[in-house]
Amino acid sequence: MKIHIDIDCFFVSAIRTIDPSLEHKAVAIGGRSDTKIFNTEAKNQTVNFANSGSFVPTFFKAYEEKDDDLDAFRDSDGKVRGILTTSSYEARAYGVKTAMRIEDALQLCPHLIIKAPNMSLYQELSHKLHEYLNLKIPLIEQASIDEFYGDLGGWIEDEDVPQFIDTLRHEIKKDIKLPVSIGAAKTRYIAKLATTYAKPFGSKTIYPWDFDQFVNPIKVEDFAGVGRSMREKLHAVQIHTLGELRQRRGTLESWGPYAKELYKRVNGEVDAPIQTKRERKSIGISRTIEPLFDREELRRRIHILARHLSFAIMKLDVIPTVFHLSIAYELNKKTRASLSMAEVFTDKKFDRICVELFNEADTQKRLRVIRLSIQAGSFTKHSKKELSLIGFDDEQKMHKLTRSSQVLREKYGLDAIKWGSEL
Repeated sequence: MKIHIDIDCFFVSAIRTIDPSLEHKAVAIGGRSDTKIFNTEAKNQTVNFANSGSFVPTFFKAYEEKDDDLDAFRDSDGKVRGILTTSSYEARAYGVKTAMRIEDALQLCPHLIIKAPNMSLYQELSHKLHEYLNLKIPLIEQASIDEFYGDLGGWIEDEDVPQFIDTLRHEIKKDIKLPVSIGAAKTRYIAKLATTYAKPFGSKTIYPWDFDQFVNPIKVEDFAGVGRSMREKLHAVQIHTLGELRQRRGTLESWGPYAKELYKRVNGEVDAPIQTKRERKSIGISRTIEPLFDREELRRRIHILARHLSFAIMKLDVIPTVFHLSIAYELNKKTRASLSMAEVFTDKKFDRICVELFNEADTQKRLRVIRLSIQAGSFTKHSKKELSLIGFDDEQKMHKLTRSSQVLREKYGLDAIKWGSEL
């Protein structure tokens, strides 16, 4: 059987491991794009590649203790900004939800305790749990910072799985002080679904004989992989539950490969192996900013984002061959520019590429910008592209200079060496 392990309210649970006084209280973790990277003031900027993703950035500010409360989200004008990345079950009872504005959450729950994110702690605990699970289960895959899959096949007999996962969740709570919920089923997709219905701090096993009874009543939008567009498409043809979806195989197969695969996942017909190691194939950086019209200031910020991303690329020791830059404007307008190029990576060249992509993507010049995003991917070891030999010797010299800059930034911080255009 496959199992899915999910840490309950991870960011809140993590902070409770170092501050037990927060137990049984309404607590929420705030989130706010760290726009301080654009300021000249000193800051403690950290890079971590281990488990970046939703609400877990690659680049983040390492908050000081004095920042670890509501004041971390209060501007100089006194206005509280930011959203919630997660909240405790005690807070959810008041209607507090993930991605809700902090201001709105405090209206619903005035005694809500707001804590700033502690990314270093999250990474530390996630790694600790991963190592712990490796001692308990032969095959473990880390899907995200708070989510794991395991394969019990040939290790635990199917009839013993309920007892095994129930014991495991209590052991994790005792040894690592993190509450987890665990689902088990024949496939990883159904195991993940089972975890949802085991929360909080529970376990649930789905056997073939109770598969229909469990799966059929569930709403289609509650199945992983069904986003807003697919949900609307399903609802449009009167498919609202997974049971109704399972009865409409022909309909889904007519919609193409993705829908066909979705049907098989819901029906328990397909599975995917546990991947104990995952190689990163791309990396990016983005920031949401206050609406800004000044194009020169926006280009200055592109230089800063490019420097941060260049540092990460060199740290990964990869050569990206595809570059993307996207801009989000007011009025829900978005633009994007891309470039494919197989050449030796250098700090200076990457900075130039990012500015050129910004100039190309910025087609809505009458609108103010609210978000900037840069991504680099298709690393040479993952593609069949060969590096250009034109000017190769000169490029190697620049690459050597980039490495020298990297050493200084590793030792003295990301801001040790900046482009003059950033100032």
